[in-house]
Amino acid sequence: MSLPLAYLLLAIAIASEVIATTALSLSNGLTRTGPIVVSAIGYAVALGLLAVVMRVMPTGVVYAIWSGLGVVLIALVAWLWQGQRLDPPALIGMGLIVAGVLVVNLFSGAVSH
Repeated sequence: MSLPLAYLLLAIAIASEVIATTALSLSNGLTRTGPIVVSAIGYAVALGLLAVVMRVMPTGVVYAIWSGLGVVLIALVAWLWQGQRLDPPALIGMGLIVAGVLVVNLFSGAVSH
């Protein structure tokens, strides 16, 4: 598998995890069937794609990208569609997470493993 394809699959895994986590927050403590099903499918897709991506990229790099961007995207979804508040320290912290992901991808030799 090529590195560009691995990044595409990783992006899909991140999107699946964001959808799953958002659905989980809408499940009302696992009492609503629809969000539970969406969440389970989303997590299954995310983990399956992560396993595939880890065949060509180092585990630590994959997990850093997945978890870092996932946290930021989930926070943005919660802010935009669920009315959750993000204060300046939260925004700064998320900016630092994105900066860290960029540093790993742009400057680390570990990505081209």
